[in-house]
Amino acid sequence: MILILSFTAFGQKIPADMIVGTWQCDDYKIEIFKSGDTFSGRLLWAKDMFEADGKTSKKDTENPDKKFRNRPRQGLVHITNLVYKDGEYIDGSLYSVQDGNTYSIKGKLTSLNSLETRGYKGIPIMGKTFKWKRVKQ
Repeated sequence: MILILSFTAFGQKIPADMIVGTWQCDDYKIEIFKSGDTFSGRLLWAKDMFEADGKTSKKDTENPDKKFRNRPRQGLVHITNLVYKDGEYIDGSLYSVQDGNTYSIKGKLTSLNSLETRGYKGIPIMGKTFKWKRVKQ
């Protein structure tokens, strides 16, 4: 832990694997994990994830591929191929269960317990930023 604190204290880059873990913002909770040389994310919870009973996961009904429309949203790997380069996570893909579209995603750890991601189509300025806090386990 002292080594990690020294990275942040002196403005050094945080090690790539520090993104691994569970993260939450107002609308979502995700689990980031290492997948080969890249990082991926699994959707654990979303405001609109469950049916009226509060337990049954809604289906991926907006998926452009009909064979996936019956799979549950909960647990879906929706972030793929995030590459760590020069202190940032870039070149990832974000599949949105809300509209069935795939967006580009990039991110950066602003501290050990704070992550900022931006999903976008085309250019980052046309996207949306999410600020995440690490969930202690």
